[in-house]
Amino acid sequence: MPIASVNPFSGETLRTFEPDDDARIEQKLACARGAFEKWRREPVAARAEVLRAAARILDDERDRFAALATSEMGKTIRAARDEVAKCALTCRYYADNAAAFLRKEPIDGDDQAVWIEPLGVVLAVMPWNFPYWQVIRFAAPALAAGNVGLLKHASNVPQCALALVDLFRRAGAPDGAFQALLVAGDRMERVIADPRVVAATLTGSEGAGRSVGGAAGKHLKKSVLELGGSDPFIVLASADLEHAVATAVKARVVNNGQSCIAAKRFIVLDAQYEAFAARFVEAMRALKVGDPARDDTDVGPLATPAIRDEVAKQVNDSVAKGARLLLGGERPGSGSFYPPTVLGDVPPDAPAAREEVFGPVAALFRVRDADAALAVANSSPFGLGASVWTRDRNEALWFARELETGSVFVNDMVASDPRFPFGGVKLSGYGRELGPFGLREFVNVKTVRMKQLPR
Repeated sequence: MPIASVNPFSGETLRTFEPDDDARIEQKLACARGAFEKWRREPVAARAEVLRAAARILDDERDRFAALATSEMGKTIRAARDEVAKCALTCRYYADNAAAFLRKEPIDGDDQAVWIEPLGVVLAVMPWNFPYWQVIRFAAPALAAGNVGLLKHASNVPQCALALVDLFRRAGAPDGAFQALLVAGDRMERVIADPRVVAATLTGSEGAGRSVGGAAGKHLKKSVLELGGSDPFIVLASADLEHAVATAVKARVVNNGQSCIAAKRFIVLDAQYEAFAARFVEAMRALKVGDPARDDTDVGPLATPAIRDEVAKQVNDSVAKGARLLLGGERPGSGSFYPPTVLGDVPPDAPAAREEVFGPVAALFRVRDADAALAVANSSPFGLGASVWTRDRNEALWFARELETGSVFVNDMVASDPRFPFGGVKLSGYGRELGPFGLREFVNVKTVRMKQLPR
């Protein structure tokens, strides 16, 4: 079956692609292995120059890359431009820091040291919601370390996948150093099993993580999984309410609500709840929903009608469980849009409390004190990020210690940054991307001890 690129705003089929057959997959695997033997021997400085060239292309052609993402998966054009700029920043970060991150570490003299070496061909299974950023945050450190990448992108963003392949080709990476597999997800276990593939990384759903992580474990391959999230946004008694509300709206509808680190559960103390809820509902009501290609649009369509239908079902089931519908909730008759929606007094067994809702839907929880807020926050099976709003330093430090998440942001929304490790705990996955930790996920940390050798 052809792979189709469909504009979620217009419903227009933009392009179709024939999937790679077995012969084409074999050709790409062989090419990747051959490229690794060359790329791993390039000086770190030469690999860094390829990343710098990629950053320049992204900056120079930001509008073109952004327009492609908007047309293919529906993100607003402003968000798409920001995504491309962040990709350029990350390429430069690893270009500037790779030598330090890969430097051998002497232990009792140069003849006893830890060497940091690349592993080989790394398979990356990536989602559609940030079609460039999710890939670059794997590709930039992997290529800097001397690995090569095989990208299996989401089937609804094939043009973005091929644009990234072309990016690294134009930046000077050797043939095969970064390729895209145009295949269905059910082909991944065979690719992971291939001895030329040494590791796998996935960003996606819990189900996809179990599939790829299970296949990697079965074949004794290293894996990193960044899965879903249901991030808490905790508003405590001393919070700056005006700042908290403004940020809460931004944190919920980032990327049309389709972000693993978007704030999804808003846990508010009694003292602030009524005021927060009233202001939050009005701010969500004021958002402009429409054509994602327009600069004044705040919320565009969801990526596919199936995603819209799943969000609608989660909202309806949550209301049936006892949640109060404070805003939105009406599914439009056509297109992939879902309106900004706010649910109040969400019970703990509702889908909005237990599941990841991948759309512009906020779930509000009223709690009596900080202990109750922590209990609700940690009750989720996910553990990706958390945002805490307080003016009390001791309270902030307590939450930072006690929250079961991969990151905690105080008086700010959760966001990724190339300088800081990114990942989760519990059902949000394992391993880390970004920062020095991300680069070292797919390397061989080799102990080398030499004695009685002449200088």
